[in-house]
Amino acid sequence: METFKEYNFLSPKIIQALEDIGFLSPTTIQKKVIPFLLKSEKDIIALAQTGTGKTASFGLPIIQKINLELDYPQALILCPTRELCIQITRDLCCYSKYISLMKIIPLYGGVKIDNQIKSLHNKKTHIIVGTPGRILDLIRRNELHLSNIKYLVIDEADEMLNMGFKEELDSIMIKLPKRRQNLLFSATMSKYMNVIAHSYLMDPIEIITGKKNIGSDDVKHIYYISNPNKKYLALKRIVDINPDIYGIIFCRTRKGTKEIAESLIQDGYNADALYGDLSQAQREFVMNRFRKKKLQFLVATDIAARGIDINDITHVINYNLPDESEIYVHRSGRTGRAGNTGISVSIIHYREIRILREFEKKIGKKFEKIMIPSGKEICQKQLLHFIEKVKNVVVDEPSITKFFPDIQKKLESFDREELIKRFSWIEFNRFISYYNNYEDDINNEIYSSKIDSSMIHVKKKKYFVKSKKLKKESFSKLFLNIGYKDHLTKLRLINLINEAVSTKKSRIDIGNIEILSNFSLFEVKKCYQKKILMGISKINHFGKPIFIKIKN
Repeated sequence: METFKEYNFLSPKIIQALEDIGFLSPTTIQKKVIPFLLKSEKDIIALAQTGTGKTASFGLPIIQKINLELDYPQALILCPTRELCIQITRDLCCYSKYISLMKIIPLYGGVKIDNQIKSLHNKKTHIIVGTPGRILDLIRRNELHLSNIKYLVIDEADEMLNMGFKEELDSIMIKLPKRRQNLLFSATMSKYMNVIAHSYLMDPIEIITGKKNIGSDDVKHIYYISNPNKKYLALKRIVDINPDIYGIIFCRTRKGTKEIAESLIQDGYNADALYGDLSQAQREFVMNRFRKKKLQFLVATDIAARGIDINDITHVINYNLPDESEIYVHRSGRTGRAGNTGISVSIIHYREIRILREFEKKIGKKFEKIMIPSGKEICQKQLLHFIEKVKNVVVDEPSITKFFPDIQKKLESFDREELIKRFSWIEFNRFISYYNNYEDDINNEIYSSKIDSSMIHVKKKKYFVKSKKLKKESFSKLFLNIGYKDHLTKLRLINLINEAVSTKKSRIDIGNIEILSNFSLFEVKKCYQKKILMGISKINHFGKPIFIKIKN
């Protein structure tokens, strides 16, 4: 197997940085692009599936070729979203961490421009990574000068025009020197790529791995058929049948994204939403939680999910199908990355089968139909998964031994079978109780009369669950020292409560929520009061300690 170390054209410092992050062997696209860029000044169009290492393909040669003695930007990398801008910057900094003089600055919207201007003034910048809008804004303020740019990279080039950046790109190009190398990178060859190539490139060389617009071989494509008003129920069954799922749920609209995330949180799942209206601080907060696996599900729109580069995402779920096959390729490419396998799931109506068949033809992959799992199948899968975890757990003998006599004494009246039943019930009463209330098969049109209509129509979901049987006296009102000025939303508050209590056994009964400017008030069932007071007081919100107390 060929390794980066065998590449005699990459500097030892770059090789050392790659080894530190576990990059030993180049991917197919890297094998083709890196040597070419190091010896040629020609423009290129590089097409490769997502997750195959495109950032390193252009990043490593550019880092190698930068003249550190010059004190002006020599490379400009344009990308469509803030998340992708941050991700590329993070990667380039990792690749160049042993090159002490290298300076890389990200420039994107959603944050104060004054701080970015200070960074430009205070640093001898070599590489700029930015979104078109913010780059153009800085140019117009005469704070960013690109007259010495030697290398221009347009990443996710097809998405640039799809998001309406043509005018900004044209304005930026005018400020760049004519003698430069242009590099276009994308996962798909759409009509937008042809427009960009014709407008900005000179006699480009195409470097393609695999076939154009083809999905990754490491991703399995499956679909479930559901009635539209049962789609949310189907989603819950799909995630419940996969105990170790860690994934992204794609929705078409911001409103749908928020509603699905709120519904999942309310039903006890560890989820949050990512969409365009969030501030940059909020988006980074959500992404950091997802990247650190403090969130199991990220519910996102297509635009917000650009630049999510996490190698161990197990599933991508298309709650709504995209309009174009190219977008589907980008979505499914969030999983099955860096040699891992993944699953792309679509929840569709019968009328959408035709769209899937078109996708099959265009991306060259077969979609497998799967029946929505029954409650019995889910409970069995979850129970066996739990038993497997028990079998494989490594016990810290010294720590548990001192408590073991007391444990034995407490449990001596139970036989082996009774103990297994009780421990299993503690872990699985939520699943069993929930699925006992529903008809076992939701693949047909008949539902039990026990189904709560608010569970079927996501739009009717509330931010809180208040049982009619609960009296007002059973609730406590709590005060928090953070409000909407601290980026607190009802959705995020529910997340904080779930994180504080850390219960999977039942849904927490939450009463009224009131988010004010500098503080918030909310009601919870009294039996959770102590846990919430202790749990939330240990949590920082955007770096701010949380003060919580009972409101009299």
